[in-house]
Amino acid sequence: MYGEEQMMQSKITYYRNEREIAYIHCENVSQSYPMHTHAQHGVAGIVLEGGVCITCGKVRQIFDAGEWFYIEKDTPHAIEPAEDKTYSLLSICIPDSYPVSVKAEEDTDAEQLKQLILGAPQRTWSIKDMACSVSLSPYHMIRKFRKHCGLTPHQFQIQCRVRKAQNLLEEGRSVVEAAYATGFCDQSHFDRCFHKIVRLTPVEYKKTVKVFP
Repeated sequence: MYGEEQMMQSKITYYRNEREIAYIHCENVSQSYPMHTHAQHGVAGIVLEGGVCITCGKVRQIFDAGEWFYIEKDTPHAIEPAEDKTYSLLSICIPDSYPVSVKAEEDTDAEQLKQLILGAPQRTWSIKDMACSVSLSPYHMIRKFRKHCGLTPHQFQIQCRVRKAQNLLEEGRSVVEAAYATGFCDQSHFDRCFHKIVRLTPVEYKKTVKVFP
């Protein structure tokens, strides 16, 4: 009975304004978010109740109620409840308003491919096509991209598709329209990928997201 009551009280709400600043409020949840990145913004968060464990690379750190954290853009990270307990969390996605800077010459190819994927995540192309676009072999392209972005090109593309689908749903597009506009030809595949990243189904997200000026 307690488990059912706890589940009913759990809630994830997304808020977004016209400046593309997103607020995500997780209330009494136990969801884990697998390794992912934010390609165009950093994330500041505060734990309201319970605790979360954040993994960045090989570093794992627990944040308890009242503690803040900040994750820079393009930083691979995963979030899970600390000690398998529920938590409440408020996070703010802050857009990066500065031009992209390439740290070293070896990152140029990976950054170029990253921008190509960001510009058209719905595009259907193979690993070979991606490698050709930056004049690299598939092996070297994947290695360099993962080192630069923290994800494989395919993982990054799926993530970008889901982010774009979120925007379309916020604009009032239907779930089916959002799926096909972002390159998902299979509705069930779209649902699985969306839920893995957002931790809500597309239908749930469309109902809960709140857009304000």
